[in-house]
Amino acid sequence: MPSTRRTARQSDLLERLVALLTAEGFASFTLDDLAERLRCSKTTLYQLAGSKQDLVKEAVKHYFRGAAEEIEKRVAATTAPADRVLVYLETVAEQLRPLSRRFLDDMADFRPAREVYEANTRLAADRVRQLIAEGVAAGAFREVHAAFVGEVAAATMRQIQQGEVGARTGLSDSEAYAQLASLIVYAVSS
Repeated sequence: MPSTRRTARQSDLLERLVALLTAEGFASFTLDDLAERLRCSKTTLYQLAGSKQDLVKEAVKHYFRGAAEEIEKRVAATTAPADRVLVYLETVAEQLRPLSRRFLDDMADFRPAREVYEANTRLAADRVRQLIAEGVAAGAFREVHAAFVGEVAAATMRQIQQGEVGARTGLSDSEAYAQLASLIVYAVSS
C-alpha cells in the first residue's frame, strides 16, 4: 500500500508525472512507458500508487489539489466582491490552460479521473455561489438570487468540464472559464 507521506524524491516524481500526463494524456502510456519517460523503476511508481489506474487518479487529484490552493490563495488576496469572482474564475481558467486536449479527453474517458474533475467542478460551482452571495450581502452586487446565478454557473461549468461548450463554441476549457467570469460579473454588477 503506498504511503500517504511522500519523500522529497516521491514528491518530485509525482510533479514530473503530473507534468507529463497533463501535457500528453495518459491512455496510451503503459507503466513501462511511464517508468522510462520519468527515468525511474516501476517499483518506484508503485510506491506512489498500486496500479496505473491509481497512479493516474493520484496524479489528477494532485493536479487539482494544487490548482485549488493557488486559486484560493489569489482569492484571499483580493477584497472587492466583483474582483473576487473574476479572480476565482480567471484563476480556474489559468489553471486549466496547461492541460492538453489529449489529457482532457483521456480524463473524460477514464471514470476515476473524470470523477475527480467532476468533484472539483462541483466544489468550484459551490465556491462561485458563495462568492456571489457574499457580494450580494455586502451590497456590491445588485439583488440577484445568488443560488440561481450560482446554479447557472454550475450548469455551465459542468458543460465546460464535459467538453460540450468546447464542442459547440471552439473555446478551450480555459477560455470558456474566462468568458464565464466576465459574464457572471457583468450579470450581477449594479
